[in-house]
Amino acid sequence: MKIELPEHKKLVYEMTIPIRWGDMDAMNHVNNTTYFRYLETMRIDWMRSIGCRPDPKGEGPVIVNAFCNFYRQLEYPGDVLVKMYVSDPARSTFESWGTMSRTDDPDVIYAAGGATTIWVNFQAQKAAPLPDWMRRHIE
Repeated sequence: MKIELPEHKKLVYEMTIPIRWGDMDAMNHVNNTTYFRYLETMRIDWMRSIGCRPDPKGEGPVIVNAFCNFYRQLEYPGDVLVKMYVSDPARSTFESWGTMSRTDDPDVIYAAGGATTIWVNFQAQKAAPLPDWMRRHIE
């Protein structure tokens, strides 16, 4: 199945993640929870690549909602090509999206998901405005 993402989503990051034998479940395909781990790994790697390192005594991103739609089964062995998109920056939130395909089948989306991220002041445990430097990466 080929998924078309709306134009307002901005591609910001790509990475390859190996499918590990331990990622599979009793049905011999990647366990559904592992897809969320792939999306998380991609988000964290992207954030690190832009210098976003949350400070527990300051501010940083927190995921408040996540989802994943499964279209085809990923199976071992292989590598997952994960692409990350961002969109919809608001005062303190933005959306992130991810598509997952196999590197040996890059035109077919096996799963797609996303998350709503809120920027927070960790000490106050309250939403904080997205910093300008972060907003520039999203817009």
